[in-house]
Amino acid sequence: MSPRNHRIAVLVLEGAKPLDVGIPAQVFSNRPSMPYEVRVCGATPGLVTGGDGLSYHVAEGLEAFEQADTIFIPGFREPATTEPPAAVVDALKAAHERGTRLAAISTGAFALAATGLLDGKRATTHWHYTKALADKHPLVRVDENVLFVDEGNVLTSAGAASGIDLCLHLVRRDHGVGLSNHVARRLVAAPYRSGGQAQYVPRSVPEPLGDVFASTREWALAHLSERLTLETLARHARVSARTFSRRFVEDTGYTPMQWVLRARVDLARELLERTDLSVEQIAHRVGLGTGANLRMHFQRILGTSPTEYRHTFSA
Repeated sequence: MSPRNHRIAVLVLEGAKPLDVGIPAQVFSNRPSMPYEVRVCGATPGLVTGGDGLSYHVAEGLEAFEQADTIFIPGFREPATTEPPAAVVDALKAAHERGTRLAAISTGAFALAATGLLDGKRATTHWHYTKALADKHPLVRVDENVLFVDEGNVLTSAGAASGIDLCLHLVRRDHGVGLSNHVARRLVAAPYRSGGQAQYVPRSVPEPLGDVFASTREWALAHLSERLTLETLARHARVSARTFSRRFVEDTGYTPMQWVLRARVDLARELLERTDLSVEQIAHRVGLGTGANLRMHFQRILGTSPTEYRHTFSA
């Protein structure tokens, strides 16, 4: 008997933002390549008035939570002054007690915080509302400088596009980097952005280096088997090593060499999932030299061995 698909419920509240609703519905969409099922629900079945001139007709109410493995709470308008219905708060708490994973996108963090499940935990929301979230829920450790926060069974993300990063992070958690990269390619999205990457808060003077650095990262991904140094990367980006290093941390949340190492480990993960190459062969192909080196970094970053990882995630 094959294992059943992971069940996703997307909760549409009054004033729901369309992109926030659409992201989990699209990422986890029901298709042969995806071991997920998506259901969209509301506080009650029927018409829900959304934000930005859109409304939603949802077929199910909160009973959809009873079968869900993960519940997404998309953002909604006026979160600082809007309280989620008591029935929604109670249903989210009951689902959490059953072991259901709860994930908020953007201002959906306000509804999740209303349950008390974020008290004492790190969380984030759209940069425009981080102060309001901290003021309204002072027990939540609001971090305004990250794209998403994973606290195990409760997760939060920043503005709408970072919801894609959160969803891809959960696909990686559930099924490995190979499926996550497949989904990212389908969405034409960046396959991996660190949760620690800074949000794109407004700057007084735009710095036009992002596209150059993106092309350098793409180039590096195609040359992971080669010797990559800070100077090599900076030279490709046509800036000084100091400028490259500073801006790279701002753009990705990692130093250049930390990013290269994680890119190599991610490529190793995909090769472990999708090929029969030995650990030694994979280590050479991803630029880590020896199997011992790959095992060391795998254990440090992922907390497991390449062999155990292959056993868990290989098709």
